[in-house]
Amino acid sequence: MGETFDVVGEALCCAAAIRQGGAMQVLTERSGLLDHYIPIKAGVESITAFLDGQELDNDLLADAFAESWSLGVRYPAVLAGRTFVDDWSRLAFATVGLTKAKQPTLGPAQALDYASRAAATWPSAVRIGSFDCLARFEFACQQEAQDRLRKDGLVALWKLARDRSKQYRQVAEQLIG
Repeated sequence: MGETFDVVGEALCCAAAIRQGGAMQVLTERSGLLDHYIPIKAGVESITAFLDGQELDNDLLADAFAESWSLGVRYPAVLAGRTFVDDWSRLAFATVGLTKAKQPTLGPAQALDYASRAAATWPSAVRIGSFDCLARFEFACQQEAQDRLRKDGLVALWKLARDRSKQYRQVAEQLIG
C-alpha cells in the first residue's frame, strides 16, 4: 500500500458501505442487478479482511471497482432509490479506490460524504428509532462508527456495521413494499 493509505479512514468507509449495503441488496434484488452488487460486497469484505490482517484479494478488488463504476448507471431510473444507488456506488468505488490506488484521488472524508448524500436522498420518509429521516440516522451511524472503532477496534466496528445494515435493509423493504 502507498504511504497515503489511511487505515482508520478506510475502515470507516467500509463500515458505511456495509451499513448501507443492507438497502443496496434489497434494491438490487428488486431491480435484477443483484449479480452486480455481489462483487462489490465481496470487494468490501476483502478490504475488511485485509484490515483485519489477512491477504488482500486483488481480483475481488478489481471486480468491485469495475462493478461500482457502473452499478448506478444500470439501476433503472423509473425505480425508487436511483439517487441512493448512485451515491452508494460512488461510496463503494471510492472505498475500493482508497485501497487499490497508490495515490487515491478521493480521501475517506469525500467517500463518506457519498454515504451522507445517499441517505439524504432517500425517496421516502422513514423512522428508525428516534430518527425521523435517514440522513440523521446516517450521521449518527458515522459518529457511532468512529467512536466504536476508537474505543473497541475493528471487530466491534464490523459488528456494528452489520447491525446497522439490518436497519437499512428494513428501510429498503418498506420502500418497495
